[in-house]
Amino acid sequence: MVNHRKRRILFPFDPRLGRRAFLRLASAVGGGLALSACKKESSSSPQSGTSSSSATESATAAAPREMAQFPEKTDLILLTDRPPQLETPLKYFQTDLTPNDAFFVRWHLADIPTSVDTAKFRLNVHGHVNTPLELSLDDLKKFDPVSVVAVNQCSGNSRSFFEPRVFGGQWTNGAMGNAKWTGVRLADLLDKAGVKDGAVEVTFQGLDKAVLPATPAFVKSLKLDKAKDKDVIVAYAMNDAPLPMLNGFPIRLIVPGWYATYWVKALNDINVVNEPFTGFWMAKAYRIVNNPQANESPDKLATETVPINTMTVRSVIVSPQPDDKVTSGKSFEITGVAFDGGKGIAKVDVSTDGGKTWQPATLNENNLGPYSWRRFSYNWTPSSAGTAKLMARATNAAGETQQTEQWNRSGYARNVMDPVVINVA
Repeated sequence: MVNHRKRRILFPFDPRLGRRAFLRLASAVGGGLALSACKKESSSSPQSGTSSSSATESATAAAPREMAQFPEKTDLILLTDRPPQLETPLKYFQTDLTPNDAFFVRWHLADIPTSVDTAKFRLNVHGHVNTPLELSLDDLKKFDPVSVVAVNQCSGNSRSFFEPRVFGGQWTNGAMGNAKWTGVRLADLLDKAGVKDGAVEVTFQGLDKAVLPATPAFVKSLKLDKAKDKDVIVAYAMNDAPLPMLNGFPIRLIVPGWYATYWVKALNDINVVNEPFTGFWMAKAYRIVNNPQANESPDKLATETVPINTMTVRSVIVSPQPDDKVTSGKSFEITGVAFDGGKGIAKVDVSTDGGKTWQPATLNENNLGPYSWRRFSYNWTPSSAGTAKLMARATNAAGETQQTEQWNRSGYARNVMDPVVINVA
């Protein structure tokens, strides 16, 4: 069982509360709990000589972590409070859909929206188009609604398990969630605006802003063909409810199968451009080594990188959790979730001896589509006392599976079969 320190950041959320007052109140209350207004998660490397497997086991072992309760959220694991980075505890991954109040939070810029006047809000669609649009929420809801169930996963999910350790938020496995997203197809908005010949990309920006003028605005882009994909939507509902403020209210971009960096929150600007976009968050940040395994050597970094995009196949054991105790001779259920970038999970195998032998797990019959995760289970009766090293291995419909080892400088796209060590009494 993973232990968490029970100190919390608690403050009221009032939609009439101004942004500065909101952050001032959060900082003041957080300061009273001995938290700075810009809490940083350590990214220091483990001692030299630590093996990859032992580092992973150490990372998955029980360790106290700060909990925080932000507006519209239950207690989540706190990485930083400005901008908010909140991780979902594994217990919330035991259902097909992750509850909105438990869904992870990741912002890049510290000046985030704390309230939105929906009567005045407008989504601007402009640039290399025939008819620029200014769309209200009511306007968006006049388009044909579409829904998709999709995993939203931070590019750096599970970064803390990389060895050697790398810079960035030290997420464990909770920087992800699965939800039903409802909104309007982006292609329908682009068709309404009328994309001109010569357009090549579409950029997206939200209401969040940088505190310092030198910080680049958070702008992402998609190639025009990807932007017109029928599964890419502008969502105004999450699990049949309005999006929480911290998850992008009132609307956010949904790019199923792609990492969350493209899922721009509080989206208010769509710009069609006729030349490749070279902004910081595409040309410099969120880039990955250009090979299918997202692998390179710490001693010899790859020279070619590309913007991160499609999610790799992976699985996460949800229960039992590290250091849980089970009883020898008594059957219990190993459960978890598996997903990929949209080809669909074909099977999951489970090992109870650290990968020496594998047995097929049972996939949940409730298949919510290729972009949704699939829950899996495996009943196991340990035969003797001691420690057991559990592992899961997902395989998608294309035969792609998980790796035994992986490293890249950014800690992105992890899909290693990380062990979960439990105690058998």
